[in-house]
Amino acid sequence: MKALLKGLFYLIVLLAVVFAGGGLLLPDKTHVERSAVIQRPPAQVFAMLDSFKRFNEWSPWYALEPDAKYSYSGPESGVGAGMAWEGKRVGRGSQRIAESVPQSRIAVALDFDGSQATATYTLAAEGEGTKLTWALDSDHGYNLMARWIGLVMEKMVGKDYEQGLARLKQVMENEPR
Repeated sequence: MKALLKGLFYLIVLLAVVFAGGGLLLPDKTHVERSAVIQRPPAQVFAMLDSFKRFNEWSPWYALEPDAKYSYSGPESGVGAGMAWEGKRVGRGSQRIAESVPQSRIAVALDFDGSQATATYTLAAEGEGTKLTWALDSDHGYNLMARWIGLVMEKMVGKDYEQGLARLKQVMENEPR
């Protein structure tokens, strides 16, 4: 019995060393991005993204929990416009527009229950439409758990971004120019 406990202790120590040492070797930043071309002019796409009032029309997370609670703060659009949410499946968080460059770029400060990240919308004219790139950047610092989670962010968030861009394209292309 004593040998079993000693072996278990060494196994736990080994796992802790692998978790900590491995975590420190992982990247301290995560970047995920997806793009889509929306057949609407940059000004129209920008107007949709520069406010959170219609966010849930195309958000990939709204369908997960339509009954989540949403609240809005600050101005209706542009720098300072904010949205917060709380739900069982979508968790708790907020987003606030931190930068708004007409028809070209919007940066959004995200807070997921204490974890910060930045989402960026970059718009570029492409033919009669707009190429929209939606990116997520996270700086994990020395947070070992966040670094391990960073390994799966591409797969998790990338899929959500693809769904969101497809919904946004559908919503926008069904509106008049």
